[in-house]
Amino acid sequence: FFQKTLAAVKSWFTLFGWSKGQNPISIPHSLRRDVCIVQLTVAQEKNFQRKVDKDKGFYEMLLHLNGQPIPGIAMSQSLPSDPVQRMFQLHWQHSELLAFLRGQGAYLSHVMPEFLLAPEDYELWTEVNTGLRKGSMRSSDKLSGRPIFILEHKTFETMSKRAWTDVLLQIYKVFVLPRISSRIVPDPSSLESLCNMPGIKSEPLCSNVYSRYERTVLIWLNKQYEKYRKIVWKDSQRGGIPPMRWIVNFDQDLLDGLVLAAQMAAYCPYLIPTHFIKMYTDPRTQEQLMHNSLILVKALHAVGLDIDIKV
Repeated sequence: FFQKTLAAVKSWFTLFGWSKGQNPISIPHSLRRDVCIVQLTVAQEKNFQRKVDKDKGFYEMLLHLNGQPIPGIAMSQSLPSDPVQRMFQLHWQHSELLAFLRGQGAYLSHVMPEFLLAPEDYELWTEVNTGLRKGSMRSSDKLSGRPIFILEHKTFETMSKRAWTDVLLQIYKVFVLPRISSRIVPDPSSLESLCNMPGIKSEPLCSNVYSRYERTVLIWLNKQYEKYRKIVWKDSQRGGIPPMRWIVNFDQDLLDGLVLAAQMAAYCPYLIPTHFIKMYTDPRTQEQLMHNSLILVKALHAVGLDIDIKV
């Protein structure tokens, strides 16, 4: 489950996270590299600048999705050459990042700033906090009063990957999902047939699973499917017009491809005779489900929407 979630997060942020086209990311390695500079060979210099493409850094991605920078964190900051001081500054940056996201409504109480550090900096962090390495008292005071978790290298890598994944998921939740309009314009042609179907409420406290924005999407899926199922498959030779359904989740109710096909047909009706009319409207076997999925993916490719969805 976590691997599938990780793959979906990587795919979305690679395709849509940056303002100037795609930018392949790896979790957590490229994200840590963008914000955590590990250059120990520049001790001669007082400071060194971040060597990252101006439009491809982590904070540039956040600026693109959010529209405003994190208060106090510059887009192109310099870091101290001293390894311990650099670690403290990065720890402070991650603390500010997490505090900023929590202020926007993100659920990140389980993510500690040190989990976002690179392994080398995390090792320094553990040495300072266990007394093996002497750090600045001023910097050490920032960490006082908090629980300290000392993790082995392999465990830390697992925790870091999970922490960065959760940070990206929460960034999506607080900056991307709210763009969905909660104003649904009633469609008279579909409301009549929906009157016998239980409604989905978009109020904030109506679900402990989906946010109001996700429930807005579910409402849209229900209305669109109910209207277009009779249009897309009116001449179907493989099951006729599919029956009415109540779409209440994003997994089980979308498995046969019909709901997503109806959404695409609403915007790309020219795909109906070339693709969607060939779908099974009452699939009973794994082969028929696979057949529908193949058609749906081919339709995505036909309109140039290659978002790496596997059949």
